Amino acid sequence: MQRWRGLEHIPGGWGRCVATIGVFDGVHRGHQALIERAVELARQRDVPSVVVTFDPHPSEVVRPGSHPAQLTTLRRKAELVEQLGVDVFCVLPFTVELSKMPGDEFVHEVLVDRLHASAVVVGENFRFGHKAQGNIELLATLGNRFGFSAEGAKLLTSATNGEITFSSTYIRACVDAGDVVAAEAALGRPHRLEGIVVRGDGRGHQLGFPTANLSTPRYTAVPADGVYACRFTSLGSSAPRSLMAAVSVGTNPTFSGRERRVEAFVLDVDEDFYGQRVGLDFVERLRPMERYDTVEALLDQMHADVARTRELLSRS
Repeated sequence: MQRWRGLEHIPGGWGRCVATIGVFDGVHRGHQALIERAVELARQRDVPSVVVTFDPHPSEVVRPGSHPAQLTTLRRKAELVEQLGVDVFCVLPFTVELSKMPGDEFVHEVLVDRLHASAVVVGENFRFGHKAQGNIELLATLGNRFGFSAEGAKLLTSATNGEITFSSTYIRACVDAGDVVAAEAALGRPHRLEGIVVRGDGRGHQLGFPTANLSTPRYTAVPADGVYACRFTSLGSSAPRSLMAAVSVGTNPTFSGRERRVEAFVLDVDEDFYGQRVGLDFVERLRPMERYDTVEALLDQMHADVARTRELLSRS
């Protein structure tokens, strides 16, 4: 898959393509269906498929300080899109100037003049242009004018609960509440945190539970405080392993902590992960964060958490 940042990286002699546009945070099941439709249409027409997305999140530019919690890093988003068979991942830097561009100008400059789209696939609630004034009806009208077809795909809803529409907003709410099982159902895979392992205060090592402390990018969607069963993957390795981990999210109230941390106790491995980029896939929440009156009581609970983590992940 080719990866472009900005339209200036379009190669010379670029022909037609099928494009889909969106923020695609999380690349959840609804996004996957949309992208797969674009890939299918591109193959039918024997042209490349292009995913067009934005960085930073448009909300942060239009309303500074309103950046939503981020379900996927840009790197992770590209990896997930590539797995869907996309040919080109194109990131448009979202600027104030781009936010003020009228819808018809955006379509002509990006989709027609630069990408030469023969078809555009978007969600039925897709909005574009200055103040989000453009919709699928305008896109179809412009398509008739400029020679491309516009397809508005229906939003994907839960097969077990039709009242739930899969969306990034819904998944953020699930993660924020600690309901990582519901988040996984909507994402089609566990919610992942990625970051660099940094040094903590060493208390876990003193207690016999050495932890890898994860430093995550700004705006990361971190699950609610609590203890979770997770899969731990070292992402920088040429042969990444999926390891079991009991993960604590919170301030460590037993020791009057104030800094919110993500700490992973990796089972069955005595290894120094400092400085490595790792991923934590959240499988299930074991319990909320609690304060214990004694260290002994905390240790008893930690042993129980590890046993429960092993039980859950061994059968999943």
